[in-house]
Amino acid sequence: MRLSSIAIPLIALSVAACSGSTEPVKEWELSGFENPESALPDVEDEVIYVSNVAGQPNGKDGNGYISKISPDGKMIQDKWVRGLHAPKGMVIVQDRLYVADIDALIEIDLTDGKIVRRHIAQGAKILNDVAADSEGRVYVSDWGSQAIWRFEDGRFEKWLESDDLQSPNGLFVESDKLIVAAWGTMNPDDFSTKVPGRLLSVDIADKTITPLGEKPIGNLDGIEPFDAETYIVSDWVAGKVFQIDREGSAKELLSLSQGSADLGFISGTRTAIIPLMMDNKVVAYTF
Repeated sequence: MRLSSIAIPLIALSVAACSGSTEPVKEWELSGFENPESALPDVEDEVIYVSNVAGQPNGKDGNGYISKISPDGKMIQDKWVRGLHAPKGMVIVQDRLYVADIDALIEIDLTDGKIVRRHIAQGAKILNDVAADSEGRVYVSDWGSQAIWRFEDGRFEKWLESDDLQSPNGLFVESDKLIVAAWGTMNPDDFSTKVPGRLLSVDIADKTITPLGEKPIGNLDGIEPFDAETYIVSDWVAGKVFQIDREGSAKELLSLSQGSADLGFISGTRTAIIPLMMDNKVVAYTF
C-alpha cells in the first residue's frame, strides 16, 4: 500500500535524527503561484504537489487548482488539476491524491489528474489539512470549527468534535496517535486568536486529546516529523518555522514572511518545502 504523510515508526525516523547543518540553507525559490497553501512531496514519483487557493480560504469560486513542481524547484505543470475552490492539505493513498476543499474531500486519480469523486462533509466550515494512517484511513481537520473528519470505506464522517482541538490545522499520523498542530482559540470573524495554538496528541483508538506542553506557541499550520524526537512546524501568522519536541518545547529554525503555510518535508535530503501563501511563492530549505 502506497501512502504519504502516514504513521511512521519512530525507529524509521531515527536515521534522520538531527544530522543536518546547524543553519538552514535556502536551496531554491519558485514564484508564479496563487496563494499556495500546501506542499506535498511524492518521493516515489519525484514530484511535489502544491495546492493553490487562488482567492479566499472559504471562497467557493472554482479558481483553485493543484500545481506539480520538481524537487529542484522547477515548474512541471502549473494547473495540473483545475476546478477546485480553495484546496489546502493533501495526502496520497495508493493511486489517489486526497485534497481538502472547504467542505469536501476531493479524490483525484494520480495517473491522469482527473477528479474521481467529491466526498462532501455536511456542515464542515473550512477543511484544512489531510493525513492518512497505515490502514489507509484519511483524517481531515476542520479549521473553521472544532472537528476532525475521517474517510473510511467510502464514508466521510465527523470523527471527533471537541473544543480541546483549539481550531485544528495541521495533521500528522504517528503510529497510533494523530498529532494536531492547533491554530488556537479563534475569532471566526478574522481568524485572529485570543490564545495561540500548540501541538496536541489524539489517541486514535479512544480519541483522548493530550496537549504536548503547557505553553501556547503560535498559529500553527503544517507539521511533519523532523527527526525521531521532534516535529517541524510552521506558524502562518508569525511566518516562523519551529522544531517542537514531544514536551512542547519550541526552537525557532526559520523566520519567513506571514503566510508560511502547510510545509512538506523530505527526510532523505532533510529539505523543507514551504508555501509562502501571501507572497505567491514556494521555497525550499535544507537542514
